[in-house]
Amino acid sequence: MERERVVHATCGIDWAEDHHDVAVVDADAGLLAKLRISDDAVGFQNLLRLLAEHGDSPDDPIPVAIETSRGLLVACLRASGRQVYAINPMAVARYRDRHAVSQKKSDHQDAVVLANILRTDASLHRSLPTDSDLVKAIAVLARAQQDAVWDRTRAHNRLRSHLREYYPAILDAFATKREPLLAREARAILAIAPTPAEAARLTRARLRTAVRQAGRQRRIEAETDRILEVFRRTWLRQPPLVERAMGRQTLALLAQFDAACHACDDLARETEELFLQHPDAEIITSFPGLATLTGARILAEIGDDRTRFAQAGDLKAYAGSAPVTRESGKSRHVTHRRIKNSRLAATGRHWAFAALTASPGAHAHYNRRRSNGDRYHAALRNLFNRMLGQLHHCLACHQKFDETTAFNQPTRSPLTAAA
Repeated sequence: MERERVVHATCGIDWAEDHHDVAVVDADAGLLAKLRISDDAVGFQNLLRLLAEHGDSPDDPIPVAIETSRGLLVACLRASGRQVYAINPMAVARYRDRHAVSQKKSDHQDAVVLANILRTDASLHRSLPTDSDLVKAIAVLARAQQDAVWDRTRAHNRLRSHLREYYPAILDAFATKREPLLAREARAILAIAPTPAEAARLTRARLRTAVRQAGRQRRIEAETDRILEVFRRTWLRQPPLVERAMGRQTLALLAQFDAACHACDDLARETEELFLQHPDAEIITSFPGLATLTGARILAEIGDDRTRFAQAGDLKAYAGSAPVTRESGKSRHVTHRRIKNSRLAATGRHWAFAALTASPGAHAHYNRRRSNGDRYHAALRNLFNRMLGQLHHCLACHQKFDETTAFNQPTRSPLTAAA
C-alpha cells in the first residue's frame, strides 16, 4: 500500500485574467509567503522562484490549489510535475466562512483559503489527471466539435423560426427530416431563392442544378418536381417590401448556419483521425452504440490516466449516471445527480440510445428497467450506468467488449416464463 506523503507546505492561487494572487502556508496554517504575479512567463518564473524558496523540489513539489482547470498557468503548473487541484468556486466560498464570518473577501484571502483547503482536506479533493498529450489534444477537438454541434442547433432553430414567419414553403418541402434545414438541398435552394416570390419564379432547370450541386445523386428529377410542386402551391405571404427585407435577413442567418455546419464537419473529421491514433480507441469502439466520434467524446472526458477513477463507481458518479441518496432523520430520497460532467452525461444519453438497436443485451436491460417502473430517461441513464462500468473494466483489463459476458442473463424456460 502506497504511503501517504506528508505535506509540509501548500500553495493557493486566486486566478484572474491579468494577474494572480499566490499564498503559501505551512502545516500549521502559518502564512509563509504571499505574492501577486502577472499572467505571463515572467510571472510564472516568479511563482516557481517563490515555491523553491519554501521547499519546492522536483522530488517533492508543493501542491497547488486553483479555481480553474484551464489556461496557460494551469498547463505550465501541470507540466512542472506537481499536483494541481481545481477547486470548485462554490466549495471555496464555503471554506471562506471557516476563516471569516464577516463575509469579507479579497484576492489574497481567497489564495490563503485555497492553500488551507489542501492543508486540511487534500484527500477529499481530486487532483487534475495526468493524461497523455494525445488525450488532451483529443479533448480539445472533441469538445470544440460538441460546441459546434450545439451552435449549429441554435443557428438551425433561429433560421427555422425566422422562416416560419414568412416562408413556410421551404420548411414544408423538407418537413420529413428531423432538422429540415440541415439538408444540403434546403440550404442550396435558400441561397438562390431566399423569398417565396423568388422560389415561385425558379425554373425547373435552375432548381435541378441546385439540387445536383448540393450533392444529391439519385432521384434528381423526382426531387426537383416534388420541390417545384410545393413552391407553386398557394401560401400566405408577407407584404412584398417586408418579404424582401426578411429574405435579406435569411441570407445573413444562412451564412451563420453554413459556417456552423462546416465547422461541425471539419472538427468531426479531425477528431476522428486523432482518436484512432490512441491505443484505447479499439476498446472503446468495440462497445455497441459507440462510433468513432462518440467514442472520442467519451475518451476526451474520462482520459487515459488509470489512477483517476480507481473504481467504477467513481467514474459513474463523475458521469452523473449513478444515483445520489439524501438522508435526514426518517427521510430518505434517492434521485439522479445534478452535479456531474455535463458533456459526458450528454454523450452517455446518445450512447445508451444507440446501444438499444446495436446490442440485444442492452435492449433487454432497458426493457427490464421500463417494466420495473423506470421512465424513459431513467431507464436510459441506468443502461448508461451499467455500460460505463463495463467500459471501466475493459479499459483496466485491456480487453474488448463481449456481449455474452456483459449481459449474461439466466434464460427462463417457457414453463417458468408462463408461471
